[in-house]
Amino acid sequence: MKQKKINLHLGAGKRNIPNFVNVDLSNHKHIHYKRNVSDLKIFSNNSVDYIYASHVLEYFDFDEGLKTLKEWRRVLKPKAILRISIPNFESLIKVYKKIKNIDKVIGPLFGKMKVNKKTFYHKSTYDFNKIKNLLKKSGFKDIKKYNWKDTWHRDYDDHSKAYYPHKNQRGILISLNIYAKK
Repeated sequence: MKQKKINLHLGAGKRNIPNFVNVDLSNHKHIHYKRNVSDLKIFSNNSVDYIYASHVLEYFDFDEGLKTLKEWRRVLKPKAILRISIPNFESLIKVYKKIKNIDKVIGPLFGKMKVNKKTFYHKSTYDFNKIKNLLKKSGFKDIKKYNWKDTWHRDYDDHSKAYYPHKNQRGILISLNIYAKK
């Protein structure tokens, strides 16, 4: 009997991508497991086929991020894929230099989100080299940028497609979209 694939959507929040198991602290109906995405003990080693996490990792400081990435790697099957999207520090600097308005970059840099009655703040920011080094330390390989248009969940609206100006694909993509393999 063929086992069903497990695709995890970590930090799903209000977004519900079909054919994903949603993990988040929020109370939305589509959340399968209400828990911190840094603790996936509900999944055994080498049991997950694919992980997608959009604008989640920046809520952890670099030490917590390393621990979290190691946990994500633990549950992935050998050669399975991790795709993450995070605010791109380099792009945010470009936006600021272009428009000289801190209000347009402050959210992605120091964002906050209220989940239930608790408020979470961004604790880190990344450029490609910083996230690549963290992923390598976590044991990931084949680390590269990816184009959100080339994913099988490309029709789903999330932060991996965050542009300045908003939703203008000719603008500056402010998300750093990263692919890595276990």
